[in-house]
Amino acid sequence: MALSVQRNPHPRSEAERAAALVDPGFGQFFTDHMVSIEWTADGGWNAGAVLPYGPLSLDPATSALHYGQLIFEGLKAYRQPDGSIATFRPEANAARFARSAHRLGMPQLPAELFLESVRALVEADQQWVDSAPESSLYLRPTMIATEVGLGVRPSNAYTYLLIASPVGPYFRSGVKPVTVWLSTEYTRAAPGGTGDAKCAGNYAASMIAQAQAQQQGCDQVVWLDAVEHRYVEEMGGMNLCFVYGSGPDARLVTPKLTGTLLPGITRESLLTLAQDLGYRSEEDMISVEEWQAGNASGELTEVFACGTGAVITPVGHVKGAAAEWTVGDGSPGPVTMQLRKALLDLQTGRAPDPHGWMYRLT
Repeated sequence: MALSVQRNPHPRSEAERAAALVDPGFGQFFTDHMVSIEWTADGGWNAGAVLPYGPLSLDPATSALHYGQLIFEGLKAYRQPDGSIATFRPEANAARFARSAHRLGMPQLPAELFLESVRALVEADQQWVDSAPESSLYLRPTMIATEVGLGVRPSNAYTYLLIASPVGPYFRSGVKPVTVWLSTEYTRAAPGGTGDAKCAGNYAASMIAQAQAQQQGCDQVVWLDAVEHRYVEEMGGMNLCFVYGSGPDARLVTPKLTGTLLPGITRESLLTLAQDLGYRSEEDMISVEEWQAGNASGELTEVFACGTGAVITPVGHVKGAAAEWTVGDGSPGPVTMQLRKALLDLQTGRAPDPHGWMYRLT
């Protein structure tokens, strides 16, 4: 099901695009086109189209503005050594997008339509996909409730949007360990809530804790479980991974999915890549006490966060209301950096793809 294409009559010039690609940052520049697909209770999904990138016109009574039915995803397109463009595990993003929609009472976009929207937009804006190291095209699928009215119920109309942004490294300082703040005052998600959905409300509720972390001189907040405020869940909007031991005996552990954590695609992929590299990998509950004691004894050697945006970010120091400590010697660990390189090499076509994760777009 190919989307119709309406070319932007005023795309950025080659010079403007080149200037943006020199230092794109993250989410600061956007390409010349976007995808829009609409759903109504009477007609289902329409044919959709690639359109010129531009503002939306929304009635002040649009449902999403009042009741928060808004979900999104994040994935990247990478320039390959042969000049083609591919993305990483988009089927997994399509499946998670559908699960998020179901949790918020929204219609589920068919996976084939999700994939076609990605292909069509990247084809239209392929000149925005740079080949510089750490560069990619970040893709942001979004769905919002667009019914006009103030009834507290699922909307009878929705719009799916896909926009794209050329990006460089998520953290401008490069692969530098971050300092994290253990949040015991605020909770990201509770059992039965929306913790495993990628919805806007989860991120809105996290802003005050992130601000608190910055007030404490930290880069990111670490969320703990809602019941005991004891078990580690996520770092900001990223999953966490813990490395026990070193060398060939190293073991990778990540907090297991309990319904309150986002099932990260990078997280899942790293569990497999770790095994490919000869390391044991598993999911388990990890308490703050175990984290602190493990670092003190040397049993726990490395900690890192992972996600589509930042790929892998080492954690170097931990602060909390009751204690603070350093992870290892405070520098990026060898397993962390080995996994980061393995993932990036696979995504950019510099290494084989034994699991068939890359999806060619052009």
